[in-house]
Amino acid sequence: MTEAAAAASPLRLALWQAPQHSADIAGNLDRLEKTAREAKAGGADLLVTPEMFVTGYCIDAPTVQRLAESADGPISQRVSAIAADAGIGIVYGFAERAPDGRVFNAAQFVDAHGVRQGVYRKTHLFGGLDRENYSASDGSGPLFEINGWRFGCLICYDAEFPEAVRQVALRGADVVVVPTANMMGFDAVCLLLMPARAYENQCFVAYANCCGSEGRLDYCGTSVVAAPDGTLLAQAARDEALLYATLDAAHPGRTLNTYLADRLPGTYAALVA
Repeated sequence: MTEAAAAASPLRLALWQAPQHSADIAGNLDRLEKTAREAKAGGADLLVTPEMFVTGYCIDAPTVQRLAESADGPISQRVSAIAADAGIGIVYGFAERAPDGRVFNAAQFVDAHGVRQGVYRKTHLFGGLDRENYSASDGSGPLFEINGWRFGCLICYDAEFPEAVRQVALRGADVVVVPTANMMGFDAVCLLLMPARAYENQCFVAYANCCGSEGRLDYCGTSVVAAPDGTLLAQAARDEALLYATLDAAHPGRTLNTYLADRLPGTYAALVA
């Protein structure tokens, strides 16, 4: 844990397990505004939405191209206004068009003052839906800070790779937020992998999933917040929910194991190929 986080006050996190409304940007932003206010009223400092929440996830390539916009475009401007008005940080998923024209499955953090703090672009593309619509990023992405806590971001399939979560933890993240669109039949990702990622990296993991159906996809819900000792601080069922968890800087799981300090990177060279 960073020195700032070690001295930080507990942080109240809200995960919005929400149904996807494909291609309805205006409607989705209206829903986000209402939920941001509700999350703030519930004491939350940060609200995390599912993967591709603003544009929808199960959409075809022409629709992605039509809806994608820059990180400082109209979607960003509206989310900034929502965050500043409600007084809450927001992590939201959208289709980002980069300056070079490539389109990414992305998530952006806006702080409680409405200031954009950075974009993370999905690295590990899952199946044809991702690969046909988006470019893969190089895995880099900013850490962002709120109330003395440092956050890293991964998107959905990224967090299923231990190396991806480990590199965010090694960069100093106290919390890894994961906007996701995980489907029925993959509950083990929510209930087994995310607690394991938290435990092995001595950090909190917040996994915000979709629910309901979108096109041909049926989402499994089961959003979770996992503590550094692998226990679940919060778990949703299948339906829409606003899930809260309070993260304590003094959580004993941060010192339960010493995996990060005891690593032997030189012995793992064969894994990097």
